Amino acid sequence: MKSIEEAREYFSRDRFATENGMTLDELDESHAVTSMVLGDRHKNAYGGVMGGAIFTLADYAFAALTNDAGNVTVAQQVSINYLSAPKGARLFARAAYRKDGRSSCVVNVDVSDDTGRDVAQFVGVGFKLKAPAAI
Repeated sequence: MKSIEEAREYFSRDRFATENGMTLDELDESHAVTSMVLGDRHKNAYGGVMGGAIFTLADYAFAALTNDAGNVTVAQQVSINYLSAPKGARLFARAAYRKDGRSSCVVNVDVSDDTGRDVAQFVGVGFKLKAPAAI
């Protein structure tokens, strides 16, 4: 992507993430940051933040870093370790390449809240498709 605005326009079609309040805050060739303000829609029956909401925020950062209009990367394998329950009002997912190869990549995504608390660690292995998938 040539600009963060172009990337935001492209990823506005990522409806599950955007309709759940997730935003793309930073993006360059080596890292991406996504965030969301926590609300009732992100809570589980116990009242905590649902693991799926945390996972989706991390996956959104992974997607933003590894994809653009001309290059499509699909997740081949991902794992997440939940470290602590969030205590803040906002979550951040910071994605960075561990490896960026010709046909695959490995991306580390650290999720934290606005108090600085480590919430989750996500590792994604991506497979780079030769041609863009139909959107």
